[in-house]
Amino acid sequence: MNEKHGIVYRIFHLHRSDDDTMAASVAEFFVPKFNRWVLLRMLAVAAGALVVFGWLLIPCVIDGESMMPTFPSSGFTFCWTGRYWFSSPRRGDIVVVKYVDKVFFLKRIVGLPGDVVQFRRGRLYVNRVRQREPYVRYVSDWNTKPVIVSPGHCFVVGDNRSQYIERHRFGQIRMSRIVGAPLF
Repeated sequence: MNEKHGIVYRIFHLHRSDDDTMAASVAEFFVPKFNRWVLLRMLAVAAGALVVFGWLLIPCVIDGESMMPTFPSSGFTFCWTGRYWFSSPRRGDIVVVKYVDKVFFLKRIVGLPGDVVQFRRGRLYVNRVRQREPYVRYVSDWNTKPVIVSPGHCFVVGDNRSQYIERHRFGQIRMSRIVGAPLF
């Protein structure tokens, strides 16, 4: 019986040391001993984060009602800058537009170069054809003169047309001001 207890003790001791080793390796993973390899890894992670979140996936806070109900009035998304690397923006695309330094707007493209864009009694007309816009759920009374979209530009507007036309930022923008598209 004594030998049996000795075997149990050795097995228990063996498992216990495995657990301690596992706990030590987990702790060492999160708080490693500082050496040049740890410093190199930290620099690589920081550089990778700077590239990813500085140029590829720009974090954006949504703060405004111009794209409701497609996007909520407050929230968070990423701007995927690679969206138009191999293609051009198309009518109907939702884009992130650079307004001023670090201020971006979410807007929908409704007109491309050469298009004639106009609002009549809140309805969008492109090239004199009324556009079907199922994403616009709030009524509007907007009236504008026809605008011919210039070369190298597009016409953008938000989905929430119930705002007063004076409070809504829309119109022609240079294509170069399009940063990308929202990721989600």
